[in-house]
Amino acid sequence: MRSTDLKNKLKNTEPSIGSWLTLSDPGIAEIFSNAGFDWVLVDLEHSMISMSDAGNLIRVIELAGSSPLVRPTSIDVNQIKRIMDAGAHGIIAPMVNSVEDALTTVSATRYEPHGTRGVGLGRAHGYGNNFNEYFAWQKKSPIVIAQIEHIKALDNLENILSVDGVDGFIIGPYDLSCSMGIPGQFDDPHFKKVLKEILETGIKINCPAGIHIVEPNLKELEKAINDGYNFIGYSVDIRILDDIVRKGTALFENLKK
Repeated sequence: MRSTDLKNKLKNTEPSIGSWLTLSDPGIAEIFSNAGFDWVLVDLEHSMISMSDAGNLIRVIELAGSSPLVRPTSIDVNQIKRIMDAGAHGIIAPMVNSVEDALTTVSATRYEPHGTRGVGLGRAHGYGNNFNEYFAWQKKSPIVIAQIEHIKALDNLENILSVDGVDGFIIGPYDLSCSMGIPGQFDDPHFKKVLKEILETGIKINCPAGIHIVEPNLKELEKAINDGYNFIGYSVDIRILDDIVRKGTALFENLKK
């Protein structure tokens, strides 16, 4: 039915890599999946992607062999329900700052008695043909990643990451730095100290540790791997496109002189 590769990697804290989609073109989703990403995230929080677009992207990602994950606009149980019905393998929940946020997200991906998600038939259930199989799957298999992107999450971080059903976390560097009053200052010693604290907490409780490397920087990717992160978001479609195009046009401008 659904790929268990990513879920197993998370259970065993094995490394996985994925990327972010903010553009709705299914060709980009297919390219990313075919490139070898373990997972591809459809971002509803910071994009113009509609629910209809999201459904098509989820389909393309899964058929191309990657795990489709979705970041909702917020921890909205109704939106999460629709995302899961469309066939998403799981959720990256934005701005998880409390145990309650984590519990709400996990519960929204599962039916009673394991959660609070309403039951309705959709693509996830083979349009009704595979309901019993899906019902068995959703008890423990939906992936839930808590996005740690506010300094106040550190007040209760270990308890947040220990919630049953949370499969890992991923740091959102821009929001985290903004919440610390140092927006985008990733070299700030205090920011680096907070990153280290979050990573060490994840390692301590054997919770897969993730970080989003927003710029397509191979040195930063190598550093994240060496630091011990094992759920890595490598850049985002718009930054990959913008970066490679600007490098090409800059080279052209320099060589034509």
